[in-house]
Amino acid sequence: MNRRDFLKHSVAAGAAASAGLFSLKARGANDRVIVGLMGAGGRGNFLVQEFAKRPDVEIRYIADPDSRRLEGTAKAVEGITKQRPKCVQDFRRMLEDAEVNAIINATPDHWHAPGTIFACQAGKDVYVEKPASHSIWEGRKMIEAARTHKRVVQVGAQGRSGDYCREAIAYAHSDKFGDIHLVRVLNSKPRGAFAKKPDLPGPPEGVDYDMWLGAAPLRPFNENRFHGGWNWYWDYSGGDIINDGVHQIDLARWLIGKDYPAFATAAGGKWGMPDDQDTPDTFCVNWDYDGLTMVFEQAQWAPYLNKTPLELRDVDEFPNWPFNGTRIEVYGTREMMYFGRHGDGWQAFGSDGKPVAGQPGKFTPMNTGHIANFIDCIRSRNLPNGDIEQLHLSTLLCHYGNIAYRVGRRVQIDAKTEGFLDDADANALVKRSYRAPWVIPDVV
Repeated sequence: MNRRDFLKHSVAAGAAASAGLFSLKARGANDRVIVGLMGAGGRGNFLVQEFAKRPDVEIRYIADPDSRRLEGTAKAVEGITKQRPKCVQDFRRMLEDAEVNAIINATPDHWHAPGTIFACQAGKDVYVEKPASHSIWEGRKMIEAARTHKRVVQVGAQGRSGDYCREAIAYAHSDKFGDIHLVRVLNSKPRGAFAKKPDLPGPPEGVDYDMWLGAAPLRPFNENRFHGGWNWYWDYSGGDIINDGVHQIDLARWLIGKDYPAFATAAGGKWGMPDDQDTPDTFCVNWDYDGLTMVFEQAQWAPYLNKTPLELRDVDEFPNWPFNGTRIEVYGTREMMYFGRHGDGWQAFGSDGKPVAGQPGKFTPMNTGHIANFIDCIRSRNLPNGDIEQLHLSTLLCHYGNIAYRVGRRVQIDAKTEGFLDDADANALVKRSYRAPWVIPDVV
């Protein structure tokens, strides 16, 4: 596509989706949207305070199975709104409140789909943090729940609300950039290793461990698998590719304009930090499309590759690209592009290695804009910028990479089922087992 066709296609697709969605009684312009938070960890604290800053939002509930987290988050909200939210360990209490319009789901990854689906069934709209899902199957069920119950489900992929991201993608589709045959996605930053710890007789006082586990297998409590460590165990997540790298993977998939790869190949291991984690610290994935290959690279032990610090994400400067650990490299037949997430901007370079175009980014307006888009869609009932279906397709790439790694071979994608062709081992990882009572039914 050229730039004009790309923009025309994007506008037409968005208009068609909005027109064909659903219509609910729109809330009045002066009505407040009543919101509850599910998951009061670091990300949940940040998000609920961003929502609380809006005069058209009321934070009604803070929910977390670890009751020790509730007081601090409630105080932070009260400091902004002068109104104290209710604190509950069981998130279902806020789902039972008919006045609650939406929930923020900032739980560990294994709770993203169940929490979202249960909320949709209860008639609530959902802002769910990335990644969209813990498995291929449940991602599709999230879409079904959103559409069946006519709910707005926005995934926390803030790049989807970034003006500079749209400009970068449009430029990459221009004639001057040429055809794209290779895209390289990095997610590399240093992380300290954690040593193996023994299982404990039980969780800390105030923790509803059964609820925290949710659908995950019942096992003894272990500090490594709890706050701050769950990301690197298959029971709860899929490592940095899915919990963090999905930001760049989503931007890259949006840029190439493709849904399903034909094949996925993965390699790596625990080479730099042989610690207690399940997931690899060194990881490479290749997704092969017709005429294009996309590559993911991760090194959790590299001290010279980092995210852009928060204080630099709103300045009119470009990162030091070779040492930016969360960049995307787009290779066209005429030019190449560095493209960054969360306000890093983009730059295109010609055959002489000199910059020919670019735009710095801004993280704060992207982040607040993503929340604003969600609130606007609660009222308009339009599809949000980070709609669950688009982010499901991006999260699939992470699942394909992880599954290829776990079965130890190249896997062929079946676009019709979103699973794998003639591969029983890989298809066995499409859906996880669900522990009662947190079972996602086949019909949601």
